[in-house]
Amino acid sequence: MSLFRDFFIALSNNTYLNETAKKVGPRMGANKVVAGNTIPQLIEKIQYLNEYRIAVTVDCLGEFVETKEESLHAKQQILEIIEAIQYFNVEAHMSVKISQLGSEFDLDLAYENMREILLKADECGKMHINIDTEKYHSLQQIQHVLDKLKGEFKNVGTVVQAYLYEAEDLIDKYPDLRLRLVKGAYKEDETIAYQTKEDIDSNYIKIIEKRLLNARNYTSIATHDDQIISHVKQFMKKNHIEKDQMEFQMLYGFRSDLAQSIANEGYHFTVYVPFGDDWFAYFMRRLAERPQNLSLAFKEFSNPKALKRIALYGSVATGLASTLAIATKLLKR
Repeated sequence: MSLFRDFFIALSNNTYLNETAKKVGPRMGANKVVAGNTIPQLIEKIQYLNEYRIAVTVDCLGEFVETKEESLHAKQQILEIIEAIQYFNVEAHMSVKISQLGSEFDLDLAYENMREILLKADECGKMHINIDTEKYHSLQQIQHVLDKLKGEFKNVGTVVQAYLYEAEDLIDKYPDLRLRLVKGAYKEDETIAYQTKEDIDSNYIKIIEKRLLNARNYTSIATHDDQIISHVKQFMKKNHIEKDQMEFQMLYGFRSDLAQSIANEGYHFTVYVPFGDDWFAYFMRRLAERPQNLSLAFKEFSNPKALKRIALYGSVATGLASTLAIATKLLKR
């Protein structure tokens, strides 16, 4: 399984495949986990989920931002989505990556972009803005920007990844901020992160419990793991923790029946909804996390109509087909 995961993580970091995929548009089943690439498509998906008492956090997809112009374009798109959320009066907020705003080459620019986003969100009903998690090398940048903003804005929060050894320290550092707790989706070295599912799950439960007992703000627990979800419910009941203090989160397109079931139990529930053209890296990481997602890719990629649509990118299509075949072999090991 480790080879399988590493394989798709490597694909998610491939600049050429990511750039080409933007031109092709969501394929290989990605349209099942990405909510379109126009704002009307996004709003339609949010409205549908809201009808089932499920809120949304929107991830405006974008990676490999290398110029100021690209960062400003990303910021503008995020501002437009915030305005649309307010205009259509839907229950949603934004999750934003600082690398998309220029942090990889100009941290001050990323800070200014994020501040402008928070100002707009504040104008639009004090909408929550979550500074999303990224690879470990960006963690200090995220904290630098967050620490500058949290004194000025009350509608900003971030993510803690349970596979990091320092996850508990981050829980202790930000008791007053809204936090999303996740297991972690990137490939990190054993010097900074747990490597086995058992160790990651154990630390995940540890930080969830500590956060729920000590937090002075809202907590989002983002997982599709039945055992983790069941444990959290029992822990809350045992410790008399009110449902209004937290929510469960899941990714768009995954385990919809379970999401609805949890919402029907009276828990707050939010779906993480990716949006935009830059879908490839996100989808590869979802394949890395959950091998079952490969069936989505095979189903669409083997469809003659789908192949015809991407005939213009024949070499890439061939490469992706080979990729899926290799992945299947890795999965069987």
